[in-house]
Amino acid sequence: MAENSCETSGSGHRRYPAHSPGDRNVSAGVGASKWIRLNVGGTYFLTTRQTLCRDPKSFLYRLSQADPELDSDKDETGAYLIDRDPTYFGPVLNYLRHGKLVLNRDLAEEGVLEEAEFYNITSLIKLIKDKIRERDCKTSQVPVKHVYRVLQCQEEELTQMVSTMSDGWKFEQLVSIGSSYNYGNEDQAEFLCVVSKELHNQSYGTNSEPSEKAKILQERGSRM
Repeated sequence: MAENSCETSGSGHRRYPAHSPGDRNVSAGVGASKWIRLNVGGTYFLTTRQTLCRDPKSFLYRLSQADPELDSDKDETGAYLIDRDPTYFGPVLNYLRHGKLVLNRDLAEEGVLEEAEFYNITSLIKLIKDKIRERDCKTSQVPVKHVYRVLQCQEEELTQMVSTMSDGWKFEQLVSIGSSYNYGNEDQAEFLCVVSKELHNQSYGTNSEPSEKAKILQERGSRM
């Protein structure tokens, strides 16, 4: 029969049953069982059974419930073995802990999405897909940068100059500046031709090395 311990509080006495050593072992076992150790790709993670049970349809829920239909192995420390990338498992586990998706800048959303789909965490899958869609939308809305050039040419050179434009250059505007030169009895009309080109994967203000055709275009319009 277990002995009773007595605690004095104020004017009265309260009696509490004393725990036997066996009872303490049972309590310790219950407390320890709520913690689960995972070996993901050689990296250990320690978490609670409650965390892994956030999504009842997930692989981790079945693992935490010791689903007999789930073929799972343990290593020598008793940790569940999961052959996945531990780098991308961290954000998945943290999402189950606090319900927020937190990613380091060097982590790709697509990598975390792969893990979320493997563990079948439906709410996280939707969240990452929305984040990827939002990221791609912002990327597509980045304003296109252009570089402009103004070339001077005579009327007889205009058609040839416009027809030889390539490498992304396109005609923007033609401005007549009158007749500055006189050859024989005929005046030669002069024009300013404005051309532009899109800048791809370059910082604003930097110029790429002009192609041979662009150099020819510059030489023909160098009389400014």
